[in-house]
Amino acid sequence: MSSQSTVEYYRGLDAGVNDARGGHHAADLAIRSVDFGRIEAFIREERWTAAGEFLAAAAGDLEAAGADVVLMATNTMHRVAPAIEAALSVPFVHIVDPTAAAVREAGLDTVGVLGTAPVMEGEFYADRFADHGVDVLVPDADDRALVDEVIFEELTRGEIRDRSRDAYLRVIDELAAAGAEGVVLGCTEIELLVDPADTDVPLFDTTALHVERGVEVALSGVDAAVDA
Repeated sequence: MSSQSTVEYYRGLDAGVNDARGGHHAADLAIRSVDFGRIEAFIREERWTAAGEFLAAAAGDLEAAGADVVLMATNTMHRVAPAIEAALSVPFVHIVDPTAAAVREAGLDTVGVLGTAPVMEGEFYADRFADHGVDVLVPDADDRALVDEVIFEELTRGEIRDRSRDAYLRVIDELAAAGAEGVVLGCTEIELLVDPADTDVPLFDTTALHVERGVEVALSGVDAAVDA
């Protein structure tokens, strides 16, 4: 939910619409950017009810601005997705659904997950994958702490460090050795650090997959309106 991931969503949504429509077409977007310091505090203090209320109000701002579909540019805060969905009368695209679909389409049923501590340790994320028939593995406690620290102290600030990339690639290899057939980049900033070309382990970029599904849902609504 930092500005780093917002930029990637903006670029991806524009590119996806242009690929579909051609010419000079781009996404018709309303962006509700929030103070990441507030989000970080909600996470650190585990104030999930307050986080849900805050983000539900922000999502309501998007609907009031004319949004026909809403995406939230973060994995972690999907912990409060039910509160957001309850506040909306337009579709909310959950980030796990297109990711799990891509995993299944690749013929895999067990994946490792890298993300913030709440993503790696919380039932909300693993349970959503389980609904799609996908089992989840996570790093050990020390590596979960490392992965989480890199996200908050580096990636959300736009800092890309080689030693952190090397550490992530080691964790990916260890997840594969433990039985993961692929690894989910379960934080919308990890794509800034790790590229599929860096490893032989299949990677699933939640940002790209979420954006792709968002474009699909949004344009299907446009097509339906035109056809009507």
